[in-house]
Amino acid sequence: MQGYNVLMIYSKDMDQLLMCKRLKNPYKGLSNLVGGKIESGETGIEAAYRELFEETSISKEDVTLHHVMDFKYYLHDCYVEVYVGKLKLDVMVSGDENELYWSDLNQDFFDMTLFAGEGNIGHMIEQVKMSKSLFLTD
Repeated sequence: MQGYNVLMIYSKDMDQLLMCKRLKNPYKGLSNLVGGKIESGETGIEAAYRELFEETSISKEDVTLHHVMDFKYYLHDCYVEVYVGKLKLDVMVSGDENELYWSDLNQDFFDMTLFAGEGNIGHMIEQVKMSKSLFLTD
């Protein structure tokens, strides 16, 4: 079963979420969270930090990631690990895979005409809201 990760990176003040505008399918033109494939021999957390740095230039020193949930897609023989982190300081993000931007949190992240993931982004954000004090106090 192939593994993937999705990274929810919040600004240090927890008032913005790092998003990307997809440049290719799936979800071309929609906003999404950053993330990628877990390579053979990698742990999930190793892959999460690697993908984060490759796609955004955010390093392990800039953020502590917390593994908060998983999704298993049996019909597609894959799973997705979801990680959340709050930046320790303001950082400049850069990457050439997708267009990166900071989104304010007053969005309808369940709107599938704007956001990828069939509503999963909205679900994940609501989960973080309910329990953020437990793991985002860094």
